[in-house]
Amino acid sequence: MPDISLTTLVFLCLAAAAAGWIDAVVGGGGLLLLPALLLGLPQVPAAHVLGTNKAVAIVGTSGAAITYVRKAPVQVKTAVRIGLAALAGSMGGAFFAAGISSDVLRPVIMVVLLGVAAFVMLRPSFGAAAGADKRRVTRTRIVVAIVLVGGGIGFYDGLFGPGTGTFLVLALTAVLHLDLVTASATAKIVNVCTNGGALAMFAYQGTVLWQLAALMAVFNLAGGMFGARMALRKGSEFVRGVLLVVVFSLVAKLGFDQWTA
Repeated sequence: MPDISLTTLVFLCLAAAAAGWIDAVVGGGGLLLLPALLLGLPQVPAAHVLGTNKAVAIVGTSGAAITYVRKAPVQVKTAVRIGLAALAGSMGGAFFAAGISSDVLRPVIMVVLLGVAAFVMLRPSFGAAAGADKRRVTRTRIVVAIVLVGGGIGFYDGLFGPGTGTFLVLALTAVLHLDLVTASATAKIVNVCTNGGALAMFAYQGTVLWQLAALMAVFNLAGGMFGARMALRKGSEFVRGVLLVVVFSLVAKLGFDQWTA
């Protein structure tokens, strides 16, 4: 592990806790965790930062997933199927990532996110527990979720990444008629699958700072489990509010990256 000051270590641990909370509630914890690692470890190669990020994130995501599964009506079998498709998609996205410029993708993603934010604000019943679509989820919709939500968003995660958890929550809500709390729970299981595949690759390449990751993971786990419990207690309206904050934060982050690129 590189030499890190106590101040930087405290900063990284607090960022890990906050990222775990955000990721458990609505996804998008990487928007905080990855920039924090880049800021705190400016001399560390990018590959090691990415590998350490995954090692931290998978612990908090797993803790949140376990908390949700114990208390929320999650169809684990369906979630795992989507997760395996997302794992395959993320590997495909990573394969093509080297040939794609993020400068091209950022404006497209910003437009999509702004459209998502407008849709959520104009439809207050979207993903609400009381107003969630109660129609039976057909086999066709499950296949769509596996192929498009799992494979498609997984591919995006490997190709570019930011906001993957948020996209998963929104897509699962729309395709499978889930309320936002159940969608967040399902997204966590999918995230465990994709993070596990990515971490295995980073570990194989030897680009994980395991000692730092282990310490940060404790805080990420605490934040993730606390966030999951809060989402379960406060319900879909709370998740909806956090979702909008994360979406606008992601747009701002992508806009800033595009401006300074």
